[in-house]
Amino acid sequence: MTTTASGLHAAIAAAPPGPGTVAAFDLDGTLIDGYSASVVYRDRLRRFDLGAAELMRTTGAAMDTRLRGADVGKLMGIAVRSLSGRLDDDLLEWGERLFRQEIAGMIYPEVRGLLAAHRRAGHRVVMATSATPYQALSVARDLDIDDVLCTRPEVVDGMLTGRLSGPPLWGPAKADAVSSYLSEHDAVARRAFAYSNGFEDVPMLESVGHPVALNPDRRLTQRAKTRGWSVVRLREPRRGATVGSTIRTGIAIGALTTTVAGAAAVGLLTGDRQRAANLVGTVGPDLALAICGIDVRVSGRQNAWRQRPAVYMFNHQSSLDLLVVGSVVQRDVTGVAKVEASRDPRFFPVGALLDVAYIDRSDGARARAALEPALKKLRSGISLAIAPEGTRTPTPKIAPFKKGGFHLAMQAGVPIVPIVVHNAGELMWRNSLVAHPGTVHVSVLEPVSTEGWVAADLDARVADLRARFQAVVHDGHR
Repeated sequence: MTTTASGLHAAIAAAPPGPGTVAAFDLDGTLIDGYSASVVYRDRLRRFDLGAAELMRTTGAAMDTRLRGADVGKLMGIAVRSLSGRLDDDLLEWGERLFRQEIAGMIYPEVRGLLAAHRRAGHRVVMATSATPYQALSVARDLDIDDVLCTRPEVVDGMLTGRLSGPPLWGPAKADAVSSYLSEHDAVARRAFAYSNGFEDVPMLESVGHPVALNPDRRLTQRAKTRGWSVVRLREPRRGATVGSTIRTGIAIGALTTTVAGAAAVGLLTGDRQRAANLVGTVGPDLALAICGIDVRVSGRQNAWRQRPAVYMFNHQSSLDLLVVGSVVQRDVTGVAKVEASRDPRFFPVGALLDVAYIDRSDGARARAALEPALKKLRSGISLAIAPEGTRTPTPKIAPFKKGGFHLAMQAGVPIVPIVVHNAGELMWRNSLVAHPGTVHVSVLEPVSTEGWVAADLDARVADLRARFQAVVHDGHR
């Protein structure tokens, strides 16, 4: 039974609430578009960490698994033997690096909505995968998955022995692991959901009451149709640049630069720099976004105008955020950015005209000195836009907040206006220079008064606002 992501949301909402309902998700091809093992091997090849003999054995085992349906055990055995003698902590750090650099961009965007639907219902969410912890744990943390069932290498005294601590979680072994998990958590199988893309996971899907063929391969599609299971295909993450999107982005940058130049000329003629900056803010972002084919849909737009001046805080995943936030706040605003942004051709022209304060975070004294002009701006009636995470994140998950913007708002006695950008990273990947057409959803939350704030309470204030960002991002743009 072919359905849609929204159809799944309805089925999740209709299921019994609470942790007695479990949702088990496969990883490769289900939560992410592609295979995490491919990322691992590409990285090892780039670092000359993969010998010719191991490469041949791995290729042969992979072909047996892919083409002949052989058990993944042989392939996992080769992979784990090659890591013998390495420190578990080092490999966990390696997995986190691979996640940030590549795997994060492979997560299906709509998966976050499915997970949010299960969380709203109070369900327990688990990842069940044949991958190792070094591939799985970072994804699970980012998606706030409760538990991970995976293929675990044997670790003794913090070091890998080259053996597995149990059978690879593949086929019936994965189904057994999920069944054991249900028993351990007093969960009922007929209430449980299971999601997978591969035919090898038919045993797991057959073991639960709500099997879902998510992004299924050909054989699983056929089996799902025969059994009447839900079949859902999610839209793929857009990581690569197309010719059209590249051209549109180039034209948008040119148009933005032209707008800045024209506004600068107006500023010179009138002697009014702020008027020139406002001209850029009201025209430039919307023009550039329109050229890129990006529509910005804002919930709570009135909150951006209720109290000014203000410190506008936004989550930061993409260079596209700057245009999106600019489109929302428009005028009488400047910003704080890390010094690297001053060398970004997409940002520098606007930054120069808006008199952005660039912060060198490697030098604390310089950072504090750079904030002084921003504080003066706030006191003169000019608002400030700042990303409290301090840098772009690889996914929509909210990173820890830095306190600089909170200190500024408190010292100037102005409110903080949270701006939650839901999905800019889908249209422009963290390290990309190209924006894709689509819709960006934004939630502008109610202003947060800083009246009565004191430095001693700042940690709690920061934690509270970050929690609000997390809650809104989790709920999505329904």
